[in-house]
Amino acid sequence: MLKPLADRIVVKPTTAEEVTKGGIVLPDSAKERPQEGEVIAVGPGKTTDEGKLIAMEVKVGDKIIYSKYGGTEVKIGGDEYIVLRQDDVLAMVQ
Repeated sequence: MLKPLADRIVVKPTTAEEVTKGGIVLPDSAKERPQEGEVIAVGPGKTTDEGKLIAMEVKVGDKIIYSKYGGTEVKIGGDEYIVLRQDDVLAMVQ
């Protein structure tokens, strides 16, 4: 499993729609990159220049919406994850 450092989080993206509302089946190359996912792992937080630790606002299990082109995609054992900074999180889904 991945262990994020500093203010980074690991997200398992939700799967993109495979069929449009009109019934057209989309190939993988045409699917839009998802912007929603579940937090799988959270780093300890960001350390300021003064040495103070800024705690993370997200926690494991949170459903989030993140920047469309934020983060780095990683594949481990056939599963896809995105590693991104907490700053790339736009909102939590409740």
